[in-house]
Amino acid sequence: MSEPLLEIKNLKVEFDVRDGIVHAVDGVTFTINRGETLGVIGESGCGKSITAKAVMRMVPKPGKIPEGEIVYHRRDKYNPDKDVELLNLTNMDPHGEEIRHIRGGEFAMIFQEPMSCLTPVYTAGVHIGEALDLHRLLPRKVGDRMAEVISGYRHVTKEEAREISIEMLHRVGLPKPEQRVDSYPHQLSGGQRQRVMIAIALSCHPAMLIADEPTTALDVSIEAQILDIMRDLQDTADMAIMFITHNLGVVAEMAKEIVVMYMGKQVEKASTVNIFYESKHPYTRALLESIPKVGKRSTERLASIEGMVPDPFNLPTGCVFHPRCPSYMAGKCDKITPKWQEVEKDHWVRCLLYEDV
Repeated sequence: MSEPLLEIKNLKVEFDVRDGIVHAVDGVTFTINRGETLGVIGESGCGKSITAKAVMRMVPKPGKIPEGEIVYHRRDKYNPDKDVELLNLTNMDPHGEEIRHIRGGEFAMIFQEPMSCLTPVYTAGVHIGEALDLHRLLPRKVGDRMAEVISGYRHVTKEEAREISIEMLHRVGLPKPEQRVDSYPHQLSGGQRQRVMIAIALSCHPAMLIADEPTTALDVSIEAQILDIMRDLQDTADMAIMFITHNLGVVAEMAKEIVVMYMGKQVEKASTVNIFYESKHPYTRALLESIPKVGKRSTERLASIEGMVPDPFNLPTGCVFHPRCPSYMAGKCDKITPKWQEVEKDHWVRCLLYEDV
């Protein structure tokens, strides 16, 4: 039986701005099991990254979580004999000490824009070393006289932090890690900065990794190397991954289950095999049809989803996808809001085509 690590129940995130209220995440519900990967796909602006930031309790102002629960099934990696503890992250102060221990140490995130996430006055080694100093513990050695010792573990020394930093930079494929550990962000290329971000996230062996487009700026060979590192950590540390991406080929290789989002709502959730071969929602089918096919004649046009993403301040009534839907039913899809329902075992969809199933 799979053991749940994170349960998200009816999560809603709102932004109250001058022009109105934006429902960035609207009623998202899913579970991520320990040691497994959940893929989250959808067009830009559909709420994938805000969902991830809500899990980390990093929703930027004026955003807030008015409803829903984020339940973390916490297992103490330094005291494995302790019972699993259930923590409701939505009840925690986003700036409090409790969530700060979880964020970075037990939950790690690879952000989409590495240049805006790295401090320009600190080297790569300092960035990784700070995460290690705050969240990484090592087995206590004979003769240690450090004041703070937790169940036979101790904090990392500066020398050990530098060694681990070099090792992590080497593991993520950064050339000459002994030199790059002392490089500043402006001295690194976009792909190298992204690899530094990945090294920071993986350095503390988190229970869950949220990867928001983690391989966007990397070439194919480095992308494969990074994905292999993530899989290795899953095997050795039982790490769960929430993998956010536009690359359907990567998510097919990495994820066991996939959530499809559109305008803040999840429109379909199923196993990866069912999403690719037995998808139910017209939006999911349109996404899959838009993938370029190998061997397709160059004179043929690529498939695309008709229309535009609606204005978040003026969402259409009924199903939000109906203005672009090829299966649109007049007088129904534009008036009735579809329910989130299970149409087959472990296959959930939000569509009026399946209201009687």
